[in-house]
Amino acid sequence: MPIHQQFYIQGFLDYLKFQKRYSQHTIISYENDLTGFFDFIQLQFAAESIGDITASFVRSWLASLKEKGVESKTINRKISSLKSFFKYQLKEGILQKSPMAIIVSAKVKKRLPQFVAEADTGTLFNYLEFPDDWNGKTDRLIFHLLYNTGIRQAELISLRTAHIDAGNNTIKVLGKGNKERILPVSSQLSQIIKSYITDKKANLQGTDTDVLLVNEKGKKLYPKYVYNVVKKYLSGVTTIDKKSPHVMRHTFATHLMNNGADINAVKELLGHSSLAATQVYTHNTIEKLKEVYKKAHPKA
Repeated sequence: MPIHQQFYIQGFLDYLKFQKRYSQHTIISYENDLTGFFDFIQLQFAAESIGDITASFVRSWLASLKEKGVESKTINRKISSLKSFFKYQLKEGILQKSPMAIIVSAKVKKRLPQFVAEADTGTLFNYLEFPDDWNGKTDRLIFHLLYNTGIRQAELISLRTAHIDAGNNTIKVLGKGNKERILPVSSQLSQIIKSYITDKKANLQGTDTDVLLVNEKGKKLYPKYVYNVVKKYLSGVTTIDKKSPHVMRHTFATHLMNNGADINAVKELLGHSSLAATQVYTHNTIEKLKEVYKKAHPKA
């Protein structure tokens, strides 16, 4: 890849990191998509600068991906990466028009998200036994947090003790793009969390007290640990194909909707932006969210 193309890519990645505050994982995905595209362009067309790139170049790359069997969902992510990249070049005045202006996304078959049935979540919390040790307590709290709040796996792992407001029955969650949201929780969950924190201080030496969830060594949990825990216990109560932390997030949202929750409130609880370009968040107050949560969620 020519040096000048690397320069444009790095400038864009720095923008994502320092201004948009995207996660390292997301930035790597952008970098991989852009590197793959420019390597193809250089090999096939020997473009001298990004100003030489046309929509036909982009279509050729997308066609090559399709021929390799790359799924439409992945291709659409790469299209999104290119659109963001060229939009940034327009903003910086490097380009006058984007080659992505007439590029459309590939059609993707819609699949309904899998979720755990309410009867099965009842079995999970009321009848399934967790070991009477520290890992058992942690595993049980993992499920309570995932199902009662719908937070993402990364958000769960990053929860801090200081994020818990037992007096108001709320927790603060740091979501994508470092966006904070306040979530209501049941008084029962507040008590479980309080008990967990007390036990952690009393029984674990050298604990990272700032982090809420820790393993038996007092260390912050890692993603694979959470995934394995969820898969293990869900296998005992449901036969659905996917058994992951994100399935618990789908379960949270589905159960709320099935019990009459307003879709805008659910979006805010999940920390979702809309599919519109403006990415508008709903702006219900925390008291309204508490009311919706209390009326609609099975565990509230």
